[in-house]
Amino acid sequence: MGIIRKTQSITILLNEFADDTVAIAATELAKRLKTQLNKTTIYRLLSKLEDDGIVHSFLDRNGTKWYAKCTGCTTAKHADIHPHFQCTDCGKVDCLSIEIPIPNIPNRKVTISQMLLQGKCEHCLAQSSD
Repeated sequence: MGIIRKTQSITILLNEFADDTVAIAATELAKRLKTQLNKTTIYRLLSKLEDDGIVHSFLDRNGTKWYAKCTGCTTAKHADIHPHFQCTDCGKVDCLSIEIPIPNIPNRKVTISQMLLQGKCEHCLAQSSD
């Protein structure tokens, strides 16, 4: 981890990521924390945490940037390449702990890959079967 000082602002922001698999939209973080941190500080800290390998980001179907906790990442390399799932009913987004191999492409080097799977989450699926 590249964070040297765990400031109150960083602690407040990291507390939002208590559930390791759930992702949070940057806009949602700004709403949740508006009484504690200003929007500029939130975005600056998210960028720093991503650079430090603490969180990773990805885009949803609408182009909204989401963040989730990293697993095994460092400042030098993000190692948690995995798909994300977005519920088309409730909008919940989470990290999936499954591996989907990234193919080797001739004459290319893939450095970043994002995969977003969409459908109904377990909660919405259970509600629709009632």
